[in-house]
Parts: sequence; structure tokens; C-alpha cells
Amino acid sequence: MQFLSAIAGALLLALPAGAAPKAETTISGPFTHQNLSIYFVHGASAPGPVPLILQEALEAGAVEVIETGAVNELKIKNNGDAPVFIQSGEIVKGGRQDRVVTASFLLPPRSGEVPLAAFCVEHGRWSARGNENAQHFASSAEALPSREAKLAMKAPLATEATPPAGSASNERRHQANVSVEQTASPVSETGERQRKVWEEVARTQNKLADGIKESVLDSASNTSLQLSLENDKLQAMRAPYIAALEKLATAEDDIVGYVFAVNGRINSGDIYPSNALFRKMWGKLLAASVTEAIGESAASANAPTPPDAAGIKDFLATTEKPKPKNQAINGLTEQEVRDADVSLFVGARTAKGEWIHRNYLVK
Repeated sequence: MQFLSAIAGALLLALPAGAAPKAETTISGPFTHQNLSIYFVHGASAPGPVPLILQEALEAGAVEVIETGAVNELKIKNNGDAPVFIQSGEIVKGGRQDRVVTASFLLPPRSGEVPLAAFCVEHGRWSARGNENAQHFASSAEALPSREAKLAMKAPLATEATPPAGSASNERRHQANVSVEQTASPVSETGERQRKVWEEVARTQNKLADGIKESVLDSASNTSLQLSLENDKLQAMRAPYIAALEKLATAEDDIVGYVFAVNGRINSGDIYPSNALFRKMWGKLLAASVTEAIGESAASANAPTPPDAAGIKDFLATTEKPKPKNQAINGLTEQEVRDADVSLFVGARTAKGEWIHRNYLVK
């Protein structure tokens, strides 16, 4: 299949001289707990140093995520000596409102300020929250737990709105706490995507409330998805899933990615260039997958049997079949989008052409 041959070829080229490659990238699983099934993608790891991930770089003080006052663009600065991997879907907490990163890329050491495209996941707040710093973002402990919200950020729009002269008008409306749909003027593509992200954030909060049987809205900011994910009861309901599944990812040293299914249906997957990078991301990935499963638990009755490993191979291969559309991201990354009938592939490569992340989403 195209996916298997492409990744096998890339991994073969990445191997050092004399190393013996695996004959084929393989899938293991499903490993199931309640309504969540996990599958692992096995393959050889590319050589070279492993970058920091965003959360550990923030904890070490190596990276600054800076509020710009523009809803859909932040700044990020690497003050350290190691590259930092930034993944689409990571939530940054703080600033004037919590945001979610829209594209994956590798931030080089001593980078200076680099644009960081983002969407708001906290509709309404536009000032410091409690003792937080309104000019900076202190943490990135969670990832977006919504396939639909990721599609809202990434999938080609069915009907793209006519863009106005820049997106500043949409940002002013947001800062004034006026929703896009309350305005009669046409909105930009970014504005349309932002509207959809807000809708999916609210829908996710409602699903989680159904799943845990109580509201996940936080009085400090009831539109904040990040604060909802910190809900004590939700955290407690996550724990059994994580206890059952987390250690499976460290059982073998050739796991470079995963795919998951909720209620027997494939949701999405992520693949990385190395086992070491996958392991760094795994805790955040699993937590987001578990959260989606909890949000869908009310619909788990009479769910179909999860697909087998061959079904996951077919999903990955089918998602990579369409012709790619490429876009340069902040001068550091080329993003590749492949839009299949029932799924979406979004990959990220460095300027040198090295893959750093592949994301697969069922529509």
C-alpha cells in the first residue's frame, strides 16, 4: 500500500549504514479499554537527536509563547540550544485567552520570535485570568480532544467565504465579545474556521458533561476548554483508561505512532519519525484520546466491534492516496494536505524535506 511503501522507503533512507531495516511497517492491536481501542504503528526510527516537546520546553524555561493581541496569531521564541517540536492541536494556557496550535513544525535553537498560528479555545475572555500573565502562556499540558475541531482547523472548506481586507475586523469583533455569526459582513477563511472551532469546543464541553454526569464549565472562565479538561471528575474518569493503556506504548522500542477508535469506529492517528519522539508525545496523545472516548461514552451501547490491524492499514493507505497540496508554514515547515473522501491527511516536513509529523483524521 502507498502509505506502507512510502514510510518504509523514508525509514530505510534514514537508517545509518549497516543497520538492518524492518521488512515492513506493521500495526499491532487493538488494545481496548471500555470504548477506546488503541493501535500502534511499528517501524524503524530516523537517526539523530530527539527534539524537546513544547510542554517540557516551557517547563524548562527554554521557550516563550507570547501574546500578540491578535486572536489567530501568537509568537513563539526558542531561547535554548535544542530544537523544539510543536504539534498541531496542542493547547497553550494563559495569555488573553487559551489557544490551540494549528500546524506542526520544528522550532530551531535560538530562533528569535516566530509566528505561531492559533485558534481561540476560550470564547469571550480578553484579559488576564486570575494571577496568570496576560502576555505569556505558561503551559501546554493538554491536546485538543475533538476530531471535529481538528477538522475545522485543517480540512478544506466546502464553501470558502469571500475574505475581507485582512482579518483584523474579525479580531475586533472577538475582542468585543461579539460572535462572528452576529455580523452581517463576510468573514475570512480564518474567521469561518474560528467560528467552527468555537462550536466544537462548546459541543465537546457538552459531551463531556454527558460523559461524567456533571458540568465541566469552570467559574473562572466557562468557555475555556483547558479549564474543562482540568475538571477533577473528568481527571478521575480518565485514570482507569490511562492505567490500562499507557504502559503499552513503552513495551516495544519500534513504536512510531498510533491510531485510535472510539465506540468501534476509527477516529484518527499520529505518526512520528522516531520512537523517542512518539514516547514524549504519548501521554498528551493518550489523554486526549481518552477524553474523546469519555465524551462519546453515552453512545457506546451496541457499538460495532473495533476494526482489526488490517483495517487500520487500509485507513492509513486510503488517507494518503489523494494528490497533495503543499503550503509553507512560518518559513520553517512545508505542510502537506491530502483530502480523501472519508478522511484527511495533514503532514509536516522541515525545509530540508524531513518528515516530523503525520496526522490522519476520519471525516
